Amino acid sequence: MSEVVDIKEIMSLIPHRYPFLLVDRVIEIEQSKRAVGIKNVTINEPFFQGHFPGNPIMPGVLLIEAMAQVSAVLAYKSGAGGKSTIFLSIEKAKFRKPVTPGDQLRIEVETLRGRQTIWRFAGKVYIEEGLAAEAEFTAMVTDKEI
Repeated sequence: MSEVVDIKEIMSLIPHRYPFLLVDRVIEIEQSKRAVGIKNVTINEPFFQGHFPGNPIMPGVLLIEAMAQVSAVLAYKSGAGGKSTIFLSIEKAKFRKPVTPGDQLRIEVETLRGRQTIWRFAGKVYIEEGLAAEAEFTAMVTDKEI
């Protein structure tokens, strides 16, 4: 069954806060299977001041981080216990199109393997022009607060 997770609930599930909270809403969740998140990109994002002046492009590593944050929401909503989720590995990362102010990210993640503490995901980030980024990654759910 699909459900919507608003920003207040996202903030109750993951420890990220401005300026590093990179998901505004999760619009679909199929427990233990997949999730879809949304991020509205604006010129007010702090990274655009230096990346790059006169040619603002969202850093690719932040697109991967956005995928990870949607994945963490999926893991917690699927019953993973713990207080924090941390990266263990990132593979097959590819950046296809630049993300600029005014874009809306559609962040789609799929569980490749999920257990209580170790989860593996495939993620894709889309903008209106098509696929912007993709990666596979592994994360660990831990009881340590970050």
